[in-house]
Amino acid sequence: MSGDVRDFNNMETQAVIEFLLLQSTAPKDIHVTLKETLGKHALSCASIRNWVAHFKRGDFSTCDALRPRRPKAVITPEIIDQIHELIL
Repeated sequence: MSGDVRDFNNMETQAVIEFLLLQSTAPKDIHVTLKETLGKHALSCASIRNWVAHFKRGDFSTCDALRPRRPKAVITPEIIDQIHELIL
């Protein structure tokens, strides 16, 4: 892919990591391969080690887990008045 480096999405990259792991490739060698192919778009070595550990635990899903999100904060004069009344 000389000159035409494609930015893989997370699922594609994780699938490649899983494939190389199944071929008994060491995490450091996986990082080298991805770095050669994707350049600056490659995952860090630490991220690759995390995915390798994830796959070794038996979870072969390549989807990122849902993360709890911070609740939306809405500040309106009505809410400020309600909170003020609750405090008093």
